[in-house]
Amino acid sequence: MKGILPSLNTPFTNSGELDLDSLTRLVEHTIISGCGGMLGLAVAGEHNTLNFDEKIQFIETVTKVNKRRIPFICSVTAADFNESVELTKSANSFGAEGICLQLPSNLEFAKKLFLLEQLEDRSPEILMIQDLDWFGDGMALEEIVKLFNSVDKFNWLKIETVGAGEKYTSVLQKLDGRLKVCGGWAVKQLIDAMDRSVNAFIPTGLEKIYVEIYQLYQNGNKEKARLLFEKILPVLNFSNQNIGTSIRFFKNLRVLEGLFESNYCRDESAVFDKLQEFEAVKATSIANGLLASYR
Repeated sequence: MKGILPSLNTPFTNSGELDLDSLTRLVEHTIISGCGGMLGLAVAGEHNTLNFDEKIQFIETVTKVNKRRIPFICSVTAADFNESVELTKSANSFGAEGICLQLPSNLEFAKKLFLLEQLEDRSPEILMIQDLDWFGDGMALEEIVKLFNSVDKFNWLKIETVGAGEKYTSVLQKLDGRLKVCGGWAVKQLIDAMDRSVNAFIPTGLEKIYVEIYQLYQNGNKEKARLLFEKILPVLNFSNQNIGTSIRFFKNLRVLEGLFESNYCRDESAVFDKLQEFEAVKATSIANGLLASYR
């Protein structure tokens, strides 16, 4: 698993119900765009707003459509750890290649290890930890190393922290590359991350553009990769103000792409005020113009 692994938005109907037809189109789009995998039911997928049955429908639909063509990683983060266990069992039984979990930051190491061991017995081969901290440094390097040495299936770390670049390097060097590292929210540091040999990237939207940037870079055309990346920076500068803005923006774009029937968001923060609506139109125009050459 490497390259671009987008975090899937969860589509809803205009009345707020789970839209499995749009989800089917999104999965197919992700595959034909050349992505190296995909992540579902994560923060960009508004997972906190889905009930357990909806999450099971999501997992079943993605795995059925995907047919193991690319790795599917399922986020099993939930307020109730019993739900995380059941989601892990379902992800495994439906044929997902991995799970992703954000550990509660206030837990002591022994309890975190216990939780991971409970999931490891039931999980697919990939067990990814989401190191998410919007305002801080996230998990301590020493803790990451101890968990890696204690949990056999812990083989991927998704770093989404302040100072992500330096943390990529620290983890990769400390464990000699044995723990695979992927970046998510710090997508504006994409070129820097590739310079640091990060294994994969988990953005949302713009899949074909990200894939081309990644391929250009890997083929030695680093300057072309940088120039293309700089073209999408105005879009990211708007969309990545906060997670609510990102969800709203990319759902709007999904509708324009013909993938979603509705831009409905359950996340209460996924709204624009009048000034944002104006800026969103500008950013969407840039994104749509860049995507036009891939249609």
